Amino acid sequence: MNIIYRRLTKDDLDTFIDMRIRQLREEGATEDIDLIPPLRDYYDRHMSDGTFVSWLALDKDKIIGTSGMSFVEKPPYFGCPSGRIGLLSSMFTDPGYRRMGIAKELLNRVVEEARAYGCGAVHITASDMGVKLYTAYGFVHNNNFMQYML
Repeated sequence: MNIIYRRLTKDDLDTFIDMRIRQLREEGATEDIDLIPPLRDYYDRHMSDGTFVSWLALDKDKIIGTSGMSFVEKPPYFGCPSGRIGLLSSMFTDPGYRRMGIAKELLNRVVEEARAYGCGAVHITASDMGVKLYTAYGFVHNNNFMQYML
């Protein structure tokens, strides 16, 4: 098997969105809306302005793995003087291709994108399945993370 890695293009969005929804379902999300239109809008806008990048893994022409990195900026702080943060998302590997190093390679590529963008940190809300990958890569838990739902 010869896995090819390349950046996401707008031509890939239908498949990318399908895989994002598969990922969310696998993680136990409740489907109470049609998520396709807001996902398409998000990716169109943020790919265009350079604040979202993704690397794909392909086996021949089939997309078998996805990754995503959104770039946000907040006021600088001592741990991140640039104020630029990468928000990792869309990490998904087709079940038939797991445990082959694909997710690690995709993770490395989007982390390098964040470094090139000038991010001082990368954040993720990890699924139970992803914790082992992220911990092995060097991510650490931040016990201060909290969320308020609107």
